Amino acid sequence: MRIALIGLGMVADTHLAAIQHSDKGLHLVGVFGRDPGRAQMFSDKASGALGYPVARFTTAREIANSPEIDFVILATPPDARHEIVDMMAAAGKPILMEKPIERTLAAANKIVATCASQQVPLGIVFQHRARAGSQAMKQKVDAGVLGQIATVDIRVPWWREQSYYDAPGRGTYARDGGGVMINQAIHTLDLALWVLGPVLNVQALMRSTPLHHLEAEDWAGALFEMDNGAIGTLMATTAAYPGGAESLSVQGTKASAHLASGVLTVTLMDGRIETIGSQADTGGGADPMAFTHAWHQTIIEDFANCLKSGAPPIADGHSSLAAHRVIDAMERATVSGERTKVSHAT
Repeated sequence: MRIALIGLGMVADTHLAAIQHSDKGLHLVGVFGRDPGRAQMFSDKASGALGYPVARFTTAREIANSPEIDFVILATPPDARHEIVDMMAAAGKPILMEKPIERTLAAANKIVATCASQQVPLGIVFQHRARAGSQAMKQKVDAGVLGQIATVDIRVPWWREQSYYDAPGRGTYARDGGGVMINQAIHTLDLALWVLGPVLNVQALMRSTPLHHLEAEDWAGALFEMDNGAIGTLMATTAAYPGGAESLSVQGTKASAHLASGVLTVTLMDGRIETIGSQADTGGGADPMAFTHAWHQTIIEDFANCLKSGAPPIADGHSSLAAHRVIDAMERATVSGERTKVSHAT
């Protein structure tokens, strides 16, 4: 499958490594970025890494019009999405997009609706769904191994240096759409929703701490009720030095399950313990890119396979909106100070 990469920020190297290490017929045709000099440097680097020429496109329109492109990986900041999505969707180009979909729930809904109206496949890079431990956790929940789900605990105790937020637009509502929830914790929240189903309502508090100077929040906490009857807690921050692994813990009537750093531990009430997955860094410390490319590789390969088979990708646009709905409700609950309903799918 022939790919164009749009957006050459920090995560672009991860996509390049994923394509480089894949043996599934992925071919990076070309790249496009707003800075021509930086784009040329990335094009040269990609050509050297892949062993074949990788073009530098000068406009997104070139990509939309190119019959050589089978799909687009969109890795721009979320404030630079709508025009590109409209252009690619109108040209019939499938899109695999980095999270978040957009800065607000309304804007994210619009992007998903645009692709649906043009019948253009849309995938979201929620790579936590691709890990072996995550897949096993979903299978065990679906099979009833844990019994009735009683409690859920979501924790993202990460750390970022102030230099991270000193980058132009980082941690602002105008470019990023918010802080730790929509930029970091959205991954673990999406995983919880994918495994356990929707959240019905939340009570929340989102604040910035003295450890950072940023417009949005670097700490968020919530209490929530789920459609499956479970009650839960969430804590997410980038102000927990030196940073630790995010985790999803679930207590059922038959067993508990704890997923952290890619490793799932299931403890049954009869004392048996099962461990699945392998430990890996997930970017919770000062280096936000300290994680393996392998999960991105799985997501890209899955998207390519789905374009061939017609099956939905592991994280499609519609299912990925669930995390946006919860974050939107948390933001509204923070302002009102009241328990707030999560918007339903439309």
